[in-house]
Amino acid sequence: MTPAGEPSGLTIGSFSSVSLDPPLVGFLPGFSSKSWPEIAPSGSFCVNILGADQADLCWRFAKETEGRFVGIEWTTGATGSPILAGAIGWIDCTIEQTYEMGDHWFVLGRVQELHAQDDVTDAMIFFKGKVNGVKPLQ
Repeated sequence: MTPAGEPSGLTIGSFSSVSLDPPLVGFLPGFSSKSWPEIAPSGSFCVNILGADQADLCWRFAKETEGRFVGIEWTTGATGSPILAGAIGWIDCTIEQTYEMGDHWFVLGRVQELHAQDDVTDAMIFFKGKVNGVKPLQ
């Protein structure tokens, strides 16, 4: 969430489990991201794991445009971060540390809550600029 209480989000291509004890995860937003500086002051983030059939959401949040949440159902997790309806899983985190790494930040998050759908479809795979082998619509 932004300091003004509005939802903000971005598509991340590099996400990793860091530790099981304590439960830590990490991701790498670029220095050029306009969304990450909106989110960082909240002290939290939620990773929404998309299914193979949700490429439209991936591309929607990959673009640095306003109104990405317009028409999308969402709720908030324990940290107040947005959880997208239909996500096949989510990991709600508080920010533990942020490090400068080359031309990216490495954001280390402590897992507060997580959930995965029981009837999980195939997870989305991003590889060579394509989601599940399909390039975005131009």
